[in-house]
Amino acid sequence: MGAGPTGSLAALLLAHQNRCVVLYDPQSPETLQARSRAYAITHSSRRLLSQLGLWDALQDHLIAFERLDLRDLTLGHQVLFLNDDLALRNRGHRAIGWILDHRPLMDMLFGRLQQAALVQLHLGGSTPPAPGQNSLVVAADGPLSPTRESWGIRCWFNRYHQGCLTAKVVLRGAKSNQACELFRPEGPLAILPLGKNNFQIVWSAPMHRCQERSALPSSTFLDQLASVLPPGMEPDLLLDQPKAFTQQWMLAHRLSHGRGVLIGEAGHRCHPVGGQGLNLCWRDVDVLMRVVKQGGPAAHVAARYGRKRWIDLILVGLATDLLVRVFSNRNWFLMVFRNVLLKLLRNNAGLRQLSLKAMTDGPMQIWRALPD
Repeated sequence: MGAGPTGSLAALLLAHQNRCVVLYDPQSPETLQARSRAYAITHSSRRLLSQLGLWDALQDHLIAFERLDLRDLTLGHQVLFLNDDLALRNRGHRAIGWILDHRPLMDMLFGRLQQAALVQLHLGGSTPPAPGQNSLVVAADGPLSPTRESWGIRCWFNRYHQGCLTAKVVLRGAKSNQACELFRPEGPLAILPLGKNNFQIVWSAPMHRCQERSALPSSTFLDQLASVLPPGMEPDLLLDQPKAFTQQWMLAHRLSHGRGVLIGEAGHRCHPVGGQGLNLCWRDVDVLMRVVKQGGPAAHVAARYGRKRWIDLILVGLATDLLVRVFSNRNWFLMVFRNVLLKLLRNNAGLRQLSLKAMTDGPMQIWRALPD
């Protein structure tokens, strides 16, 4: 249920395990492919995509970044993460992460789904087909999931005062092999390379400001963006219409219901700081594949999946929430804490490696970095 990036990838991987899959979405393929956004892809997602040979198929569309520039613009501190800060098993790929545009990702996924003999596509329809009596039902139908609602699963959530504005721009003075995470008093600002001089901007600020900025004329928007960028970076051209979104932390009370499971944003959401969103959703898919492979009745598979996902989801939710609260704050105590933390990160390679391990592989995998 749901044919976005998470649902489509889950369908492909289930078919790869010789499972018959029915993939339903009320939206047409054209609508599902049309979103103007980009994703930060980490090594946990790279390994999952490699299982199906999808990684090689996306090579022409992946923009690698070899450096991650983290700055606290209030305190004037900068921490630069490089390839040497990665865990040993990831260093050979010569990238901290990759940026992938939505359109080529969905084009590739739909192309593979159409070729998969075990996948039935029901896209753009008004009524989903009834699942078989012993079928596993996978709900990947987004944060407003009608499937979750029909199962009566409620959610914990916290709506942030910050909103999020996304836009694609041409920047002068920005490095094409570097991603930036800038912490500002009104919220974090991410600058993600899209190739050449094109960049995706993910700009967090109070929601009313995001809405106001999304409606500005292009020249005025670029002027306001220029005022918050680091010295040396200048926006030249706006490539799409800026869009404003609300931000919230959300976690379903349960991730399974009978023969059903919640994956992706049907079961959880977190703040976009650190680019964890899609990678967290795809780790849902990875765990689901593992428990399906173990076999057993659909209800048992669903229950095992629900138990296994809790720790990762809670840790990532807490980490992103703390990052926003600590770094978008002028409280003197927190500023002292940030000052000490950033100095430690800048001067301690081991701490940078642990931090990058959490960002690229998920916080549950930090212990694997220690032997490196």
